[in-house]
Amino acid sequence: MSRVLTLNSPYLLGFDGIERMLDRIVKSSGDGFPPYNIERLKNTQTGTDRLRITLAVAGFSQSDLDVRIEANQLTISGRQADGEEREYLHRGIAARQFQRVFLLADGIEVISANLENGLLAIDLQRVAPETTVKRIDIGTGGVS
Repeated sequence: MSRVLTLNSPYLLGFDGIERMLDRIVKSSGDGFPPYNIERLKNTQTGTDRLRITLAVAGFSQSDLDVRIEANQLTISGRQADGEEREYLHRGIAARQFQRVFLLADGIEVISANLENGLLAIDLQRVAPETTVKRIDIGTGGVS
């Protein structure tokens, strides 16, 4: 089965990486753990919108969690150490690891990450890019 490219317009120049980015999103969205919310927060002082990603990470301590940004990719991972010294009569709470990946658009910055009552809240804000106009001089002569 051949794959249909959605970004094959001749007017979309330099968007080659978007297809790879979409592939990464599809591959990373398989597991439903941990559950999460994404909400828009109104900032009344500046008038700009903020985003908050909240993950339910009950049982994870701050040292069990890792939040990283690399190449516009926000990666949140958690790993619990399995207590060797405990003897369980029944084990219904699994000590499992996870990794959640969110791809961030250009201009989105992480402001903070806070862990409270088993919820990890990561606040993001869109930074308005500077609008610049650049005049391109037209030369004469042959095309090289």
